Amino acid sequence: MAKNLEILETVRNKGYRLTPQRTLILSIIAGSRGHMGVDYIFRQARRSYPYLDLATVYRTVRLFKTLGIITELSIGDKQHYELADPTGVHHHMVCRVCGSASDLSPIYLDVFRASLIDKFGFQPDLEHFTIGGVCEACHSPDHTRNVATERGT
Repeated sequence: MAKNLEILETVRNKGYRLTPQRTLILSIIAGSRGHMGVDYIFRQARRSYPYLDLATVYRTVRLFKTLGIITELSIGDKQHYELADPTGVHHHMVCRVCGSASDLSPIYLDVFRASLIDKFGFQPDLEHFTIGGVCEACHSPDHTRNVATERGT
């Protein structure tokens, strides 16, 4: 809650009004674990504020992104959002089968970073890094069988 108040104060200090809609949208984003799309934020917000429209959610998300309050992650052809990491470093693993996204600790990229520097003299910018692949659940034999059954193969 203190974090939310700090973020709302940032909004106010940048010259923007603290509307009930902005406060509600921030509480939804801050209270959720993981990455969420605008549609999810909209559905959650409508529970408390039934007259909220989708355009307001889009404008608020765009404002929060511009102010650095949230970060955007592309998963397939959709954008997802989460609170920005105060360190500015954020990494994801995105499953190309189910679209799930998981955070990846920067520790795992230290060896990769060191090898790029050592082998090529290249200083990588890995503050925002997304790795595509297949998650454990989709890679499991059971999931493969279920997909084959659904396809009729």
